[in-house]
Amino acid sequence: MLLPALATLAVGWLMVLATAPAMPAPAGAAVYLISSFVCHQLPERSFHVDGHQLPVCARCLGIYAGAAAVACLGCVAWFRAPLGRWPAAWLRRLAVAAALPTALTVAAEWAGVWATSNAVRAIAGLSLGAGAALVVVGAVATLHYGECRPPRRPSIPPSEPV
Repeated sequence: MLLPALATLAVGWLMVLATAPAMPAPAGAAVYLISSFVCHQLPERSFHVDGHQLPVCARCLGIYAGAAAVACLGCVAWFRAPLGRWPAAWLRRLAVAAALPTALTVAAEWAGVWATSNAVRAIAGLSLGAGAALVVVGAVATLHYGECRPPRRPSIPPSEPV
């Protein structure tokens, strides 16, 4: 029940970001304001739709897309079941490995070695978002909801007539 809710929220947020430029002014402004708390929103590092900048940069959009994709996959049993059996340390290592493309592109940009494009930033972000979501989906897959409920009292069989 928790994974479908997380997937719905992740996909919903991604859709809100993608449609923000076309929203009525108050709603769109709210999305841009909320997004400004987590993203620098630099125009040259953002995708534009019909000449309007999206509320987050290309890398952040990739992160949200990767997280939404893995959250949706987490709703499918064949994907979720193996994750529930993987040790948490493996999932964390996988998340760190998924962060490497983003780390490399950021380091290359800061060093002045490579001026990456928005597409490259978004693809690197996909990996980071997917890795982070793998950890969350793996953690949720290990929850045992049945163990959280109080035990039921055994039913007492009707007494037999003597």
